[in-house]
Amino acid sequence: MLHLKQLSKDFAGNPLFTDISWHLKKGERVALVGENGAGKSTLMKIIAGLAEPTAGEIQFARGARAAYLPQDGLVTSGSLLFHEARSAFGDLLAMEEELHRLGQELERLPHDSPEHDQLLQRYGELQEQFRHRGGYTMEAEIGSVLKGLGFCQDDWYRDCGEFSGGWQMRIALARLLLQRPDVLLLDEPTNHLDIEARNWLEEYLCCYPGSVILVSHDRFFMDQVCSRIAEVWNHAISDYHCSYSRYLVQREERVSALREAKRIQDEEVAKTEDFIRRFRYQANKASLVQSRIKQLEKVERIVIPPERKRIRFHFPDAPKSGKIVMELKGLTKAYDSHTVLNRIDLTIEKGERLALVGHNGAGKSTLMSVLAGAQFQGGERSVGHNVVIDYFAQDQANVLDGTRSVWDEIYSDAPYDMVPKLRDILGAFLFSGDDINKKVGVLSGGERNRLALAKMLLRPSNLLLMDEPTNHLDLFSKEVLLDALKSFDGTVVLVSHDRYFVNGLATRIVEVEGGGLENYYGDYEYYLEKKAGSGDGGRGTGVAANGGPDAKAPAPLPSQDKEERLRDREEQKRRKREDDKRQKRLGEIEQEIARSESEIARLEQEMGQPGFFDDPERGKAGGERHAALNLRLEELYAEWEELSV
Repeated sequence: MLHLKQLSKDFAGNPLFTDISWHLKKGERVALVGENGAGKSTLMKIIAGLAEPTAGEIQFARGARAAYLPQDGLVTSGSLLFHEARSAFGDLLAMEEELHRLGQELERLPHDSPEHDQLLQRYGELQEQFRHRGGYTMEAEIGSVLKGLGFCQDDWYRDCGEFSGGWQMRIALARLLLQRPDVLLLDEPTNHLDIEARNWLEEYLCCYPGSVILVSHDRFFMDQVCSRIAEVWNHAISDYHCSYSRYLVQREERVSALREAKRIQDEEVAKTEDFIRRFRYQANKASLVQSRIKQLEKVERIVIPPERKRIRFHFPDAPKSGKIVMELKGLTKAYDSHTVLNRIDLTIEKGERLALVGHNGAGKSTLMSVLAGAQFQGGERSVGHNVVIDYFAQDQANVLDGTRSVWDEIYSDAPYDMVPKLRDILGAFLFSGDDINKKVGVLSGGERNRLALAKMLLRPSNLLLMDEPTNHLDLFSKEVLLDALKSFDGTVVLVSHDRYFVNGLATRIVEVEGGGLENYYGDYEYYLEKKAGSGDGGRGTGVAANGGPDAKAPAPLPSQDKEERLRDREEQKRRKREDDKRQKRLGEIEQEIARSESEIARLEQEMGQPGFFDDPERGKAGGERHAALNLRLEELYAEWEELSV
């Protein structure tokens, strides 16, 4: 389908990739991976014909064509959504127009006219081509793709210019999918999609008849769609015929083997060079020296690519809060006549990792803003004892002052005692050297998000409200953020469309739908299982979190479904009791640890006093007491670690 022959690309003399030779077979679905700036998007643009290589050539199979979806920047206006999607079928529309014209001419010509038979034959051939290429299912396919990408039927006859940036990219994606190119090039196609649209796109691409090359920071998406990983690394492409998760393992094995091979090679080279230095000027060793020199010249040196840069950070220790961190009772939030949250109840407890899910526009960000302190129209919002909130809004990166430098932006919000640590914090987020003098306005989306995250480290908090913190972060930065949130000892509420991220962190899923909430006590996989078990509705699987006298009653369930639901509720209650018991025991252990450490400190101070060991019995008793306290402290820490997992 596609062949890259010794392809090279330089920017201002700096090589991006060199002498790449690479094949793509028909029907393959390949993920391009690599560090930001490695050249993934550039390579896709070259394949699409939007950029020129420095050297080499691209060969397509006869008649094959490629089409490219960039990360952003596509805007459409002046046409209705349905008509814009329909424009993807350019050839079919031309055929349809010709069929219409031929039909009119056939109506005009007499049946016994010589031209009538010729036109009728042409009409029949064209009609068969039109049918074979899907002309009569064209509108059904348009409807299927638009619905899958989240457009409702009311949107079909809206002007494209009325849609926001994220929806503009969905329009571009819909048009591209409907064109059905032989090679589909997708650069971050999931950036502007909610979870439901991502699930649909996964299924669509898995059944796509052509070949697919994509760049994505969604690990779950790549695992589901791609069976081959092409890594752009060290100016070359390395292939791994496996899923992304398996690629990570194979890559580490490959790099470890490469390091070991380089170590052995370096030792052999060092021995050879030492031999040459020692015997270079001895006439009786001249032939041996020349032989070693030729050996060295033939050695193909193993090059170890530089280690990937990764952000490294931990959130500040969280101040201790009460058991109930926040509680909403009968809360209502509306925009004019549109009620987004209808008398919802929600209780958030200390230590929970709660993920809000639901389709775009369901009210996730609205609920997050209410939790952060935004106004609402009815009900109560109660904040627990000693709760300190830090809020990362969906547009947090856009709130940054574009005229400031990176240093000035973080310095402007830093408490006095944090100023000496600012360079270390910026360094942890890959802002080092002259990077700290860059204007915020010229930073990439990922850099702006990293800076916004860095500012969250300036003040300790115990409730993190994070709305789409993973936007524009690469896969490695997401992993570090996930690890930091896992080790955070406070409470986390987040919205994210990255399913791997949600599944790795969440202990409870709250679905926002139809103005209400539905709780699922488990991770994202548990939520998917319960949703799949409940069918399309999915409203009867969790514990209802919203009520109100006007709430719509669920449809009656068969007796076996009711029994299953009761068992499910009992299981959730049991988990809740066990979790409460665990939290209580953790609190007791923490208190006992504090008492033991205080007693050890007091005993060590007493034992350090002059004359303490003059009395042998007293000294022996003090030593035994000190050993017993340390042994008990080890046991307490072991139990605390076991319960904290």
